[in-house]
Amino acid sequence: MKFLAIASVITLGILTISCSSENKLNVKVYETSAQGNQMTQIDSFDTDQSENKIILDPAKTYQTITGFGGSFTESSASLLNRMSKKKRAEVIDAYFGESGANYTLTRTHMNSCDFSLGHYSYAPVEGDKELTNFSVKEDTDDLIPMIKEAMATSKDGFRILASPWTAPPWMKDNKDWMGGKLLPEYYDTWALFFSKYLDAYKKEGIDVWGFTVENEPLGNGNNWESMHYSPAEMTNFVQKHLGPKLEKDGKGDVKILGYDQNREHLKEWVDDMFQNDATAKYFDGTAIHWYASTFEVFPEELQYAHKKAPDKYLIQSEACADSEVPAWQDDQWYWSKEATDWGWDWAPEKDKHLHPKYAPANRYARDIIGCLNNWVDGWIDWNMVLDKQGGPNWFENWCVAPVIVDPDADEIYYTPIYYILSHFSKHIRPGAKIIDSQNNNKELMVAAAENPDGSIAVVIFNEGKSQQEFNLSLADKEIAISISPQAIQTILIPQF
Repeated sequence: MKFLAIASVITLGILTISCSSENKLNVKVYETSAQGNQMTQIDSFDTDQSENKIILDPAKTYQTITGFGGSFTESSASLLNRMSKKKRAEVIDAYFGESGANYTLTRTHMNSCDFSLGHYSYAPVEGDKELTNFSVKEDTDDLIPMIKEAMATSKDGFRILASPWTAPPWMKDNKDWMGGKLLPEYYDTWALFFSKYLDAYKKEGIDVWGFTVENEPLGNGNNWESMHYSPAEMTNFVQKHLGPKLEKDGKGDVKILGYDQNREHLKEWVDDMFQNDATAKYFDGTAIHWYASTFEVFPEELQYAHKKAPDKYLIQSEACADSEVPAWQDDQWYWSKEATDWGWDWAPEKDKHLHPKYAPANRYARDIIGCLNNWVDGWIDWNMVLDKQGGPNWFENWCVAPVIVDPDADEIYYTPIYYILSHFSKHIRPGAKIIDSQNNNKELMVAAAENPDGSIAVVIFNEGKSQQEFNLSLADKEIAISISPQAIQTILIPQF
């Protein structure tokens, strides 16, 4: 017999079942779907009691959540500068406001990167080993105002992770923005650079929570700003230069994350970083990217990294739908397997199978849930805002962002990716603990977390083309729920 999950009782948007209500869960349900829901609150379900069960156990906990969010880039900030004041504020509020995604963990670049308008360094004067000419003036027109506006909007605040793509060319063996290695005689100067960056941003009223040592130390084909390290070289730099310098300058509480590239190489990096107490002393954790595959989460590598350093951070620091010009005002494209990535054209033959065509919405939902179920405690998207071309970008490696804007027409497009990210960032808050969730439906992916206020957020993803029903159970309470085809749901359970 079919029934409505809310029956005749709806109070303040909280759903329950009128019959035997004492053992029915009170929940709020929000859904984003290919059918058109956009974080839409669902007030009724046409479903039978199901043999499919999702059973929550808050007594069994895993990692503590650091946060979710996206990245401040010169590209994004410069675009917002071209929007009207009203539309600019709308985008900032959509990301950092309580009624929006409410981001809590962010990233930005030190010096220029591919998503800058051109090359620049805070230390442009060759041979200036004491960095007497250090200045973040390049950031004062775009990046810093965007960060400050976000800070003013965010009620709870957010953490900032800063990453260099390269040292200035004069510090490198190839004297180029792309590729090459840091010359040993500049190791102390480069460590000083990080310390001065903290001071400069602090002077602007911005506290930086942490660093990654180097974006993509394995390189990126020398296409844009990069600098190479081996695991041993990075560990040496942190152990003997960067860590001691920050400690000496009274900045030892600033987090240092190693690696900062794709997951398939995690083992060799964490083995070196965390080989003993001396090498691990200044590393607070590991940063990772998702570009090794459009579908594979690499759970074995994530599990290995956690076991190697169980008390350290494991943060996804960058992800995007890369090598694509964004679809404008076309939600269906984001749910369709039409996107390709860099590996579609450039991956070695042995890795081609890891880069099939994919649906961006599916990729985001699968990856974040997969990460949460494999000890990742923070997840950061790449550019927050790009234009209809997927830039601006000096190298013209176009990418997709959750929010696309047309500054000439002063228009904003919130893609399905924006809403998918919001399911996590809005409802799983810093300090939440991932809790055990047992799921017997192979069509669904599930992750659950208990927030510091005692509420529980359960995120469920249905990639398939048919509706799925399940019973959600917590202690002795239960509720029957259905999820639309190609949809992600967040089920909120008040303080239990």
